[in-house]
Amino acid sequence: MLRRREPVPFAFLAEADRFRSNVTPPPRQRASASEIAGRWLVGVSIVAGLVGSLVLGMPALSQDQAPSQAQQSQASQGH
Repeated sequence: MLRRREPVPFAFLAEADRFRSNVTPPPRQRASASEIAGRWLVGVSIVAGLVGSLVLGMPALSQDQAPSQAQQSQASQGH
């Protein structure tokens, strides 16, 4: 089943999906040792930041049992 395409003002755009190039792209360059170390350092920094925020935020997320008398405000005591 061939579907008829809508006419477009530029014929080369309609034929672009059928174009095959015989030119091969150049091979990718390997990352240098400093680039690998930099990527590793960025990854470790991100993980350390997430772990640090979790460690510092856990006390704020934990629910205390019962507030002590010193922590209660005057409004809760009826003053």
